[in-house]
Amino acid sequence: MRKTISVIGSGYVGVTTAAIASNAGYTVHLIDINPDRIKVLKSGKSFFYEEGIDALIKHGVENKTLLPSTEYEGIRESQLVISCVGTPDNPDGSSNLEYVFAAAKTACDYLQPGSVYVQKSTVPVGTGSQVKKILPKTTPYVSNPEFLREGTAVSDTLFFDRIVTGGDDSSALELVLDLYRAFEENRDEIANRANIERSGDDGLYIKTNLESAELIKVTANAFLALKISFANSIAKLADKSGADIVDVMDAVGADRRIGRAFLNAGRGYGGGCFPKDVSGLITSASEHGVDMPIMTAATDVNTSMPGYIANKVQEALDGSLKGKTVAVLGLAFKAGTSDARRSPGVALANLLDKLEVNVQAYDPEANEEAEPDLRQGINIVSELNEAIQNTDAIIFAVDWNQFKDFDFTKLSSLKNKPVVVDAMNMFTPSDISDNGLLYLGVGRK
Repeated sequence: MRKTISVIGSGYVGVTTAAIASNAGYTVHLIDINPDRIKVLKSGKSFFYEEGIDALIKHGVENKTLLPSTEYEGIRESQLVISCVGTPDNPDGSSNLEYVFAAAKTACDYLQPGSVYVQKSTVPVGTGSQVKKILPKTTPYVSNPEFLREGTAVSDTLFFDRIVTGGDDSSALELVLDLYRAFEENRDEIANRANIERSGDDGLYIKTNLESAELIKVTANAFLALKISFANSIAKLADKSGADIVDVMDAVGADRRIGRAFLNAGRGYGGGCFPKDVSGLITSASEHGVDMPIMTAATDVNTSMPGYIANKVQEALDGSLKGKTVAVLGLAFKAGTSDARRSPGVALANLLDKLEVNVQAYDPEANEEAEPDLRQGINIVSELNEAIQNTDAIIFAVDWNQFKDFDFTKLSSLKNKPVVVDAMNMFTPSDISDNGLLYLGVGRK
């Protein structure tokens, strides 16, 4: 007999969780109040770009194991009700929990005895105790934070490194863990269907208390953001001293106590998680009477990076940007996704536009999503070759494979050779300079 669950919220986390569960032996009601999203999902595809997700949605919809809906009725037959609603930040940096509480209140009208309410949204520590007051006393509450990365969401969910559950009902925790055991049991078949390669070793199953589970997620993201800002701080010193930040971090990261991941200098971090989770942690700590100066510094360094890169371009163009033409390649916040929230590429493009630069912007997947956040004077183009025409500088702001494979001989033959700005430090400098082009990295000669 198939088990039935409900997933509330059709963002990256909700859609990925629902799509995989519907391919792993569960019937899944995917609930969202946005009818446009539900209409697209019912057609058998996602409304955002994510590798492998469309094949899983299509299979679930066609086999009636994935049931997108704007109604909450499916909760009546669900053993697990998983909240994946958004938690945007407020102007003061705190987490907006409006959707978290609203989802719980609405679900109360449909929850049945024995069902478990699961919070997968990223929330500040202490949120669960407030949600529990909304739910029926007979409904166990479990914190089950997500750790997927946009661009590799399907792979991260299938081949997880850890599953964290927090709560005081051991049976409820086991019911949640059973969902991921089903993911494991079916992962090879699902990965083949999504055309996703296996990655990593088998993950850990971690059970803890509610508050610890909530704090684990934001702490993990804050630490990764801190590593990026640390690398950028050292990159600024490398620029002044003649060191190469890539060589420095390769050697530092070879220390097993430190590790190489996320020690990447460049245009800074963005997206819907790191900026929000860092600001949320700072605010949450303040509410508990704890200062977080190290995280405030990480935010300050990150905010400085688009301006730092713009200044490097200005210096390379004889001290003036006004009237120059600059291509910004990459508007998603990272490769592999169409998500342009808090995108460093968008921030760079907007900053240059303010400085009266003619900006030509392009992204292979995120043009449409980035457009609302781009200043009106920016020219969004649909082809890479169009973006690089007649430019004084070209900024590579995302490490899409299309950009990594760029043929720099195309630029070397131009009369007006543009400056190549490697805002991701993804190129070998000599590959550019050997073509007679000026290379600018972040913390690199």
